[in-house]
Amino acid sequence: MEKVLIAMSGGVDSSVAALLMKERGYDCVGVTMKLFGNEEIGLKKEHSCCSLDDVEDARSVAMRLGIPYYVFNFSDRFEECVIRRFIQAYEAGKTPNPCIDCNRFLKFDALFRRAQELGCDRIVTGHYAGITLDPQSGRFLLRKAADPTKDQSYVLWSMTQEQLANTVFPLENLTKEETRAIAEQNGLINAHKHDSQDICFVPDGDYASFVERYTGKTYPEGDFLTEDGKKIGKHRGIIRYTVGQRRGLGLALPEPLYVCRLDMENNQVVLGKTNALFSRELTAKEINLIAVPQIEGKIRLKAKVRYRQQEQWATVSQPNKDTLCVVFDEPQRAITKGQSVVLYDGDIVYGGGIIQSTEPVG
Repeated sequence: MEKVLIAMSGGVDSSVAALLMKERGYDCVGVTMKLFGNEEIGLKKEHSCCSLDDVEDARSVAMRLGIPYYVFNFSDRFEECVIRRFIQAYEAGKTPNPCIDCNRFLKFDALFRRAQELGCDRIVTGHYAGITLDPQSGRFLLRKAADPTKDQSYVLWSMTQEQLANTVFPLENLTKEETRAIAEQNGLINAHKHDSQDICFVPDGDYASFVERYTGKTYPEGDFLTEDGKKIGKHRGIIRYTVGQRRGLGLALPEPLYVCRLDMENNQVVLGKTNALFSRELTAKEINLIAVPQIEGKIRLKAKVRYRQQEQWATVSQPNKDTLCVVFDEPQRAITKGQSVVLYDGDIVYGGGIIQSTEPVG
């Protein structure tokens, strides 16, 4: 009997994933990853989605399914690869996506290796995405989920061939409503538990306060500038601003202005009209290609630079081993350094990378 390790967060998705694998006859082991202590991030227990309640919900589901359940402490790895990268990105004027780093360094790396050590054949998660083997190329492919409103392929672009070959996404063909119905029919305690919408270690959404609290630093005030260099006010610390931001600037302006650039060296936030936010070209690093080992020449693919964005046509090239160049057919608004660009060929994830630079239109 094939043995699988199931990542159980305490939510309904991973719980139903465990249920489905049990029904399919697999030897299942449930695991929750302890990623941080609330005292480490300066929050009370009840304010965190990764609370003892979540562990107890996961444990309850595992007991109902009759599968062994464990809690693994990965807090050191999480701090190094997710929290510190998150802080370093903000301090460099970038806007990170820590959920992608968590998938990349924790779920499909640290947990994947732990599963192998325990003699498990595969790991299982509650992501809405699919995996298929391409018989022509012999490569494992990452696909969009059947339900476009829940598709999570964007946050999985860093998965390697080995990881894809040894991972199962049981929810790939389900809608969220169907997942909840299965949970309710089987008496799972979290059938109607709400989904977490925030970054787990910043549940209040105040990223800047988290960074200040965690680092013990105070980020000084600086100047707001217009694109032509005119000073129009003082900002409250440069880590509080991201490209495309309009609200919360604290300025009385005669017309809407947006954050279009962060000058970290001079501690200045540059504001401009909406047309200053548009770019056609970007460069990405830390890349991972799934559909092919490398890109030869220029190819036509669709790409998106935010989780909820609709993919847009672009011409893509790979000038060296760890660089992607993406030129969109149409200018894109607020392409942001630190976010991910993900490439699609139909419903197949071609690959992706972390946005390092952009070329403004005009």
